Amino acid sequence: MNTTLSHWEIDPTHSSINFSVKHMMIAKVHGGFTVVSGKLLLDRHDLKKSSIEASIHADSIDSHEAKRDEHLRSVDFFDVQKYPLITFKSKRFELSGDEQYKVIGDLSIHGISKEIILEVDAPAIELKDPWGNIKMGASASTKIKRKDFGLTWNAALEAGGLLVGDDVAVTLDIQFVKKVQKGRIYD
Repeated sequence: MNTTLSHWEIDPTHSSINFSVKHMMIAKVHGGFTVVSGKLLLDRHDLKKSSIEASIHADSIDSHEAKRDEHLRSVDFFDVQKYPLITFKSKRFELSGDEQYKVIGDLSIHGISKEIILEVDAPAIELKDPWGNIKMGASASTKIKRKDFGLTWNAALEAGGLLVGDDVAVTLDIQFVKKVQKGRIYD
C-alpha cells in the first residue's frame, strides 16, 4: 500500500469559490458559489500521483443580488436546468516554486470543457480540529474568459462598451478533511 498518497475530501462548510468580473467597464462585481464537493489524492513526494476532482452546483451562485442571480441561472448565462454542475478534473500537478504548485486540468462550464491552470499555494500543514478530524487548506486562483465557455450574453452600453466583461478572476479557498474509513485514517 502506498503510504505517501493521502485521501482528502473538500469540506464544503469551510471552503469558498469566488469570482469577479467587470460591470459596465467601471467596477468589478464579486460573487461565488456556495455548494461544492470533491476529492483530492495528494502525494507530496511524487506530485505525478496527485489528482483532484471537484463539482460546483451552478444554481448555488450568489452575487449578493437576487434578481441578478436569477438571470445568471437562466439560459442567458449558466442555464442551470440543462447544465447543473461546473466541474474540474486535474490532469497533472507541477511544482512551480517554493510553496507554489500549478494544477493543470479540465474545467467544464455550460457543457464546454477547457484546460486551465490553477495557481496554488502549497497545501497547509495537517492539523487536527477539536472533533478529531485531520484538516488541511489550500488557496488557488485562475483567470478564464466567459466566451470560452459559451457564456456570451451581453448588452451594449449607450456610451460604448459592454455591460459584462469577458475576463473572470476566480479564487478558491479550500479546506480539506482527511478521509476516514472504518474508524481510522484512510491512507
